[in-house]
Amino acid sequence: MGAGPGPGVGQPLVAGLGPGWTTLATAVAAQVPPAEIETIYTFRPIKRDGREWGTAVVTRLASGTTEGAGRLRVYTARYMLIVRGKERGRSKVEVEEVALSPAEVLAQVMQATADRTGDPEPPVATGRTVWYETI
Repeated sequence: MGAGPGPGVGQPLVAGLGPGWTTLATAVAAQVPPAEIETIYTFRPIKRDGREWGTAVVTRLASGTTEGAGRLRVYTARYMLIVRGKERGRSKVEVEEVALSPAEVLAQVMQATADRTGDPEPPVATGRTVWYETI
Protein backbone atom coordinates (compact mmCIF):
# COMPACT_ATOMS: atom_id res chain seq x y z
CA MET A 1 0.00 0.00 0.00
CA GLY A 2 1.53 3.33 -1.07
CA ALA A 3 1.37 6.58 0.80
CA GLY A 4 -0.01 8.53 -2.17
CA PRO A 5 -1.01 12.17 -2.07
CA GLY A 6 -3.26 13.40 0.70
CA PRO A 7 -6.84 14.56 0.24
CA GLY A 8 -7.16 17.77 -1.71
CA VAL A 9 -3.82 17.37 -3.50
CA GLY A 10 -4.21 18.29 -7.14
CA GLN A 11 -7.65 19.81 -6.67
CA PRO A 12 -8.16 23.42 -7.75
CA LEU A 13 -8.01 26.04 -5.02
CA VAL A 14 -11.33 27.71 -4.31
CA ALA A 15 -11.52 31.00 -2.45
CA GLY A 16 -13.37 30.53 0.83
CA LEU A 17 -13.62 26.72 0.78
CA GLY A 18 -11.28 24.01 2.05
CA PRO A 19 -9.39 23.05 5.21
CA GLY A 20 -7.42 26.31 5.54
CA TRP A 21 -10.57 28.38 5.18
CA THR A 22 -12.38 26.24 7.76
CA THR A 23 -9.61 26.91 10.26
CA LEU A 24 -9.75 30.61 9.42
CA ALA A 25 -13.54 30.72 9.81
CA THR A 26 -13.19 29.26 13.32
CA ALA A 27 -10.63 31.94 14.24
CA VAL A 28 -12.85 34.71 12.83
CA ALA A 29 -15.84 33.41 14.82
CA ALA A 30 -13.78 33.63 18.02
CA GLN A 31 -13.32 37.38 17.45
CA VAL A 32 -16.41 38.41 15.44
CA PRO A 33 -19.83 36.94 16.24
CA PRO A 34 -20.89 35.24 12.96
CA ALA A 35 -24.42 36.70 13.20
CA GLU A 36 -22.91 40.21 12.99
CA ILE A 37 -20.85 39.56 9.83
CA GLU A 38 -22.05 41.57 6.83
CA THR A 39 -19.70 40.45 4.06
CA ILE A 40 -16.72 38.15 3.62
CA TYR A 41 -14.37 39.00 0.76
CA THR A 42 -12.14 36.04 -0.08
CA PHE A 43 -9.05 36.34 -2.23
CA ARG A 44 -7.82 33.50 -4.41
CA PRO A 45 -5.51 31.34 -2.27
CA ILE A 46 -1.88 30.79 -3.22
CA LYS A 47 -0.21 27.39 -3.02
CA ARG A 48 3.57 27.09 -3.20
CA ASP A 49 6.35 25.01 -1.66
CA GLY A 50 3.97 22.72 0.23
CA ARG A 51 2.08 25.60 1.81
CA GLU A 52 -1.19 27.36 1.12
CA TRP A 53 -1.96 30.97 2.01
CA GLY A 54 -5.39 32.55 2.05
CA THR A 55 -6.67 36.02 2.89
CA ALA A 56 -10.15 37.27 3.63
CA VAL A 57 -11.57 40.65 4.55
CA VAL A 58 -14.51 40.40 6.94
CA THR A 59 -16.91 43.24 7.68
CA ARG A 60 -19.49 43.84 10.38
CA LEU A 61 -21.68 46.81 11.19
CA ALA A 62 -20.14 49.19 13.69
CA SER A 63 -22.50 49.66 16.59
CA GLY A 64 -22.67 51.45 19.87
CA THR A 65 -20.85 54.65 18.88
CA THR A 66 -21.89 57.75 17.00
CA GLU A 67 -18.62 57.79 15.06
CA GLY A 68 -19.34 54.30 13.74
CA ALA A 69 -22.89 54.95 12.59
CA GLY A 70 -23.36 53.64 9.05
CA ARG A 71 -19.83 52.31 8.90
CA LEU A 72 -18.34 48.86 8.81
CA ARG A 73 -15.68 47.41 11.09
CA VAL A 74 -13.14 45.77 8.81
CA TYR A 75 -11.02 42.76 9.75
CA THR A 76 -8.20 41.13 7.81
CA ALA A 77 -8.03 37.37 8.31
CA ARG A 78 -5.14 35.26 7.02
CA TYR A 79 -4.10 31.65 7.16
CA MET A 80 -1.10 29.55 6.20
CA LEU A 81 -1.66 25.82 5.95
CA ILE A 82 1.08 23.23 5.46
CA VAL A 83 -0.23 20.85 2.82
CA ARG A 84 2.81 18.59 2.29
CA GLY A 85 5.50 16.99 4.39
CA LYS A 86 5.80 15.85 7.97
CA GLU A 87 3.92 18.85 9.34
CA ARG A 88 0.99 18.52 6.92
CA GLY A 89 -2.21 19.89 8.43
CA ARG A 90 -0.55 22.43 10.74
CA SER A 91 -1.72 25.97 10.26
CA LYS A 92 -1.23 29.51 11.42
CA VAL A 93 -4.04 32.06 11.45
CA GLU A 94 -4.40 35.71 12.35
CA VAL A 95 -7.43 37.96 12.56
CA GLU A 96 -6.95 41.68 13.04
CA GLU A 97 -9.35 44.62 13.11
CA VAL A 98 -7.86 47.12 10.66
CA ALA A 99 -10.42 49.83 9.86
CA LEU A 100 -13.76 51.54 10.31
CA SER A 101 -15.06 52.42 6.86
CA PRO A 102 -18.15 53.34 4.83
CA ALA A 103 -19.29 50.38 2.69
CA GLU A 104 -18.78 52.31 -0.57
CA VAL A 105 -15.15 53.01 0.25
CA LEU A 106 -14.53 49.39 1.14
CA ALA A 107 -15.88 48.21 -2.23
CA GLN A 108 -13.49 50.61 -3.98
CA VAL A 109 -10.56 49.40 -1.88
CA MET A 110 -11.33 45.76 -2.70
CA GLN A 111 -11.34 46.52 -6.44
CA ALA A 112 -8.18 48.65 -6.20
CA THR A 113 -6.43 45.81 -4.36
CA ALA A 114 -7.25 43.38 -7.15
CA ASP A 115 -6.09 45.92 -9.76
CA ARG A 116 -2.84 46.66 -7.90
CA THR A 117 -1.88 43.00 -7.44
CA GLY A 118 -2.69 42.12 -11.03
CA ASP A 119 -4.78 39.19 -9.88
CA PRO A 120 -7.14 38.23 -12.71
CA GLU A 121 -9.69 37.12 -10.12
CA PRO A 122 -10.91 39.95 -7.87
CA PRO A 123 -11.91 39.06 -4.32
CA VAL A 124 -15.21 37.23 -4.08
CA ALA A 125 -17.83 38.94 -1.89
CA THR A 126 -20.09 36.51 -0.06
CA GLY A 127 -22.42 36.53 2.88
CA ARG A 128 -21.65 34.89 6.20
CA THR A 129 -23.40 31.65 5.17
CA VAL A 130 -20.38 30.63 3.08
CA TRP A 131 -18.63 29.82 6.37
CA TYR A 132 -21.48 29.73 8.89
CA GLU A 133 -24.32 27.75 7.31
CA THR A 134 -26.77 27.79 10.20
CA ILE A 135 -26.88 31.55 10.72
